[in-house]
Amino acid sequence: MNYNIILAGVGGQGGLSVSVLIARAALVSGFLVKQSEVHGMSQRGGEVVAHLRIADYEIQSPTIPKGAADLILAFEPLEALRYLPWLSASRGVVVSSSTPIRNFSSYPDTAEILAELKNLPNCRILDAETIAKQAGNSRAANVCLLGAASDLLPLKPDSLKKEIEAYFSTKGEAVIQANLNAFDEGRKKYGA
Repeated sequence: MNYNIILAGVGGQGGLSVSVLIARAALVSGFLVKQSEVHGMSQRGGEVVAHLRIADYEIQSPTIPKGAADLILAFEPLEALRYLPWLSASRGVVVSSSTPIRNFSSYPDTAEILAELKNLPNCRILDAETIAKQAGNSRAANVCLLGAASDLLPLKPDSLKKEIEAYFSTKGEAVIQANLNAFDEGRKKYGA
């Protein structure tokens, strides 16, 4: 088994946090993990991408070749488009937020971006920020997207929830619960 995930967004959205959550859950579940991150100008608004490879055998490279990603988990819709060349044509799925981060003046029309994503054979688009806000904290939009993709991962939802609890344990019970609620609401959105 080999499962390849591209996590793409901009700085401040929590994409790297979700990468850590998935990696920890995979390790606890007995899988081998390779991870690579690029976060140059990611303080706020810069591109952030992580390659995450989960397997039951040793993988040599932490980076995913073009055309080999099983999942693109995009925290920003334009970033979903940017990483489409990495998506497997035969089995790849895109899970993307519908809410753009307009961090430059010539940002393309959001409706056009979403229309392009909706043309894909396997794409899930959700307003993760609104769902997370209703679940208790809009900053949990990243975990909401994780929930929406959780049925696609080779991991049990409970292993992801345990890692969410551990990861946010220093933030207090309200933050933990808001993230767990956001995860569950993301799962519900796609019938998981």
